[in-house]
Amino acid sequence: MIDLRSDTLTLPSKEMLDTILTAKSGDDGRVGPSGRGEDETVNELEDIAAGLTGKEAALLAPSGTFGNTVAILSMCDPGDSILVDERQHILISEKILFDEKYGRLKPIKYKLTENMTPDIEMIDKLLGESGAKLICIENTHNYAGGYFIPVEEMKKIRMIADRHGAKIHLDGARLFHAAAGLKVEIEDITQHVDSVMFSISKGLGAPVGSLVCGTQEMIKKARELRKLLGGGMRQAAIIAAPGIYALKNNVGRLHEDIDNAKHVFNKLNGKLTRIIMQKEVQTNILKLQLSDTAVSPSKFCSMAAEKGLVIGPVSTDSVRLVFYKGIDAAAAEEAAEIILALDKII
Repeated sequence: MIDLRSDTLTLPSKEMLDTILTAKSGDDGRVGPSGRGEDETVNELEDIAAGLTGKEAALLAPSGTFGNTVAILSMCDPGDSILVDERQHILISEKILFDEKYGRLKPIKYKLTENMTPDIEMIDKLLGESGAKLICIENTHNYAGGYFIPVEEMKKIRMIADRHGAKIHLDGARLFHAAAGLKVEIEDITQHVDSVMFSISKGLGAPVGSLVCGTQEMIKKARELRKLLGGGMRQAAIIAAPGIYALKNNVGRLHEDIDNAKHVFNKLNGKLTRIIMQKEVQTNILKLQLSDTAVSPSKFCSMAAEKGLVIGPVSTDSVRLVFYKGIDAAAAEEAAEIILALDKII
């Protein structure tokens, strides 16, 4: 079976797992006068993350949802309005920030352009009308199909935020794929935001974890929130050591995922009669729209599974294919053949 449901399905290599056995560990939840925990390996991972993103400090979180939550709550108060795009992951899937029983933030929704980047004019207008103190962006954009935000667009969003006195949080769960697709350094992207979360358990291939990066003050608040919300960890070197390995060894191969996604796109382009693809592939996600077919996304996924391809629905009329470490060119070719075969019978 070829499983393209998500890049969270990456499995750690033996070399990655071996780092756990020799990692220096301690109690990461026991914070000293420095404001850091006592786990040396966690501290090393956080320092690497801060350095890569050009931020003052970083914090290890157990998940991307957790990381986004503590990052945003550290910059906002209950009842504050924040700008999110209408298909953003924190709004559609994570939700807790806007739940009346928990985060109690008020979403002010902006749209994406035809190029799947934030509508900058709309953001400018909404900031002026709402007085929102935070803009949330997603790079790459999950539900749009892995589209990235070009650096020039990031600069424009920064300028608008500064004009309105607002901050910017970047959900960069797949930030490293964005940088690979854009052929830029991570800091070229993150220099334009106040805080960023990136995942080490997706394309980077570590088993668990995400990093939140920002100012010293913001990370101090986020660390306090992490503890209050039950995200404090003890001997977390077993998470941090694979994360360090991922950042040192797995970043350079991300272009393989993008190449495989583009290969499937090119293989299908011009040959599909019912399935509609996104207009281009920029990173490791390919979204297929089924609105012109007679089958539901769940039915389509069942049909694909019968032919050896496991994929998942992402909306009421679409499914996605996500490429990652462990999916080679041969698997990508086979996936394309299966999609072509299904297109003829749905």
